[in-house]
Amino acid sequence: MTAADFDYEDLGLVAGLEIHQQLDTDTKLFCDCPTQLREPEESGRSFTRYLHPTKSELGEIDEAALEESMVDREFEYLSYDTTCLVEEDDEPPHRVDREATETTLEIAQLLDMNVVDQVNVMRKIVVDGSNTTGFQRSMLVANDGEIETSDGAVGVEDMLLEEESCQRVEETDDGVRFSLDRLGIPLVEIGTKPDISSPEQAREAAERIGMLLRSTGKVKRGLGTIRQDVNVSIAEGARIELKGVQSLDDIDDLVRNEVRRQVELLDIAEELGEREATVGEPRDVTAVFEGTDSGVIGGALDSGGRVQAVLLEGFDGLVGREIQPDRRLGTELSDHAKRHGAGGIFHTDELPAYGVTEAEVEALRKAIDAGPEDAVALVADDPETAELAIEAVVERAETALDGVPEETRDANEDATSRYLRPLPGAARMYPETDVPPVEPDVTEVETPELLTEKVERYQSEFGLGAGLADQVAYGQRWPLFETLVDDEGVDPTLAAGTLESTLTELRRDDVPVENLTDDHLRAAILLVDGGDVPREGIEDLLTALAEDPSLSAEEAVEQEDLGGVDEAAVQEAVAEVVERHEDQVEEEGMGAFSALMGECMGALRGKADGDVVSDVLRSEIQKRA
Repeated sequence: MTAADFDYEDLGLVAGLEIHQQLDTDTKLFCDCPTQLREPEESGRSFTRYLHPTKSELGEIDEAALEESMVDREFEYLSYDTTCLVEEDDEPPHRVDREATETTLEIAQLLDMNVVDQVNVMRKIVVDGSNTTGFQRSMLVANDGEIETSDGAVGVEDMLLEEESCQRVEETDDGVRFSLDRLGIPLVEIGTKPDISSPEQAREAAERIGMLLRSTGKVKRGLGTIRQDVNVSIAEGARIELKGVQSLDDIDDLVRNEVRRQVELLDIAEELGEREATVGEPRDVTAVFEGTDSGVIGGALDSGGRVQAVLLEGFDGLVGREIQPDRRLGTELSDHAKRHGAGGIFHTDELPAYGVTEAEVEALRKAIDAGPEDAVALVADDPETAELAIEAVVERAETALDGVPEETRDANEDATSRYLRPLPGAARMYPETDVPPVEPDVTEVETPELLTEKVERYQSEFGLGAGLADQVAYGQRWPLFETLVDDEGVDPTLAAGTLESTLTELRRDDVPVENLTDDHLRAAILLVDGGDVPREGIEDLLTALAEDPSLSAEEAVEQEDLGGVDEAAVQEAVAEVVERHEDQVEEEGMGAFSALMGECMGALRGKADGDVVSDVLRSEIQKRA
């Protein structure tokens, strides 16, 4: 069965969103360090930590944190010249950043939420290394809001202001390397109520919230600055938290694939029940594979490793059953094994293969007393890893007997997902005693104009076409556009066309437009609008500034010789071109205009406005035609 065959109402699909958006503040949430990202190569030093879970204020330990701590890993943190002691967890956090608080209150108004009377900072236990402290600071700011979708209203449960985690750089032999540049950037987490009932509505709700966030003009843009988590369940399934969806385009497909996974797991559980399936105890089957030609198993044994296996009674044919595109029940078992350092698992639904022979499969089945309706899963690794990994396989196989286990899963790029950890619980939260509470004042906050409203205003007030108005409003530089038009009196079409169309064309030509600051763009557009540089020279001017950002706009004009020419020089240059093509002009009249226009602009080397050149050329042709 494919996702296209599903009746989501019949299945009882329930979904909710968690949107994580970085705020574009000058400093971080609990210190005065800048919020700009750095390259790992810029790091001047590093330090290492080992993290362990702690008990909550009720004396409980969160299950997800406990499982994470069972994986023995060293965490290395790259530090920079902008890193402070707060980020390294060697100094208490400072007061909550005021700018971040005010932006969060703006977002609360756009989401029609109720702001709490007092904002208290909490610690949320996180021991995966993404925070140097072993916890993330988080605070509830508002609750009980609502957004509209074409399929009805979706409630907004709550909004929290949090500190962003460290940036994961790479896996190392001993653990994980993180970068401290991202740690502490202010982040809002918006959680909807479970009101979403279709994949399409999930995507629309995410798009709506994203539009509202961007309407503030105070959120960061670009890859990694916004992440969507999706909570999905069906009537007979379980709540699954899908983490780290980077693209809005993936949300509906991710929901469809998760529904399919749960449907398939329920079908498998039903089949296992009919077969009276059971899961055996792990057994050492190293002797079966002595002298094996399998590279994976042989390599493990040559390094002193062992082969551990488990009998999956009644599982034959089901371990290899596809439950998501290119992912099977065996993949789920393998994901759990990998959490303990194993490279993966083999199972008899896919063997003989990978160098494992038919004879070895038969010997394996005999060694573990497997019948024709049984399957066997095995792990080959160092003794400790193999034992931990096969135990994880046993635990996941046992949950397959019941259906769908609640868990947190990581979103893959192909809109499938893989096991990450158990669902976190309330036991991971406890108060932060180092930061005083904040009493928010919503009376000082103005409600921002929505991007949809900007599009309409740009068309009616500035005369922009619908497409260009949409590009500017939803682009990253609308604050600069409004400054240029409202404060500087720049022609709206010039400003909009430069900030959107021109920059897009330059980017396609591999010009490093990311080097252009708002100051570069403002100065260049003002020179063009004031007539100091012809409109045709804007691309050359911006290219020069992008390739050497240390230049001022005036220096770039001089370097590229982009200064405009007067009308007399235009008249002279055009007349020379027309005289060279006098026969063509006499024969074709205005039909020669297009060919000669290009030659005239080339003769003037972009130093004259195209409209001026066009008028002069028409006049010269008419004299001679």
